[in-house]
Amino acid sequence: MEEHERRSRTRSFLIGGLVGASAAIAAARRLRPKQRRRITPAGLAAFEDAPCYRETVELEERSAQ
Repeated sequence: MEEHERRSRTRSFLIGGLVGASAAIAAARRLRPKQRRRITPAGLAAFEDAPCYRETVELEERSAQ
């Protein structure tokens, strides 16, 4: 019976350690600041960099002259 209790306690300790470690990792990920991975500009800047917009601006400049 004593050996069965040791196994049970050891198993419980190991499972608790795994659960605790995974909770610690999850908390660390949530606290870490997120890196901006945006390659293209956002908002109006993205529109102004579009080739179709540049072409339209060039056409308007030519017609205004």
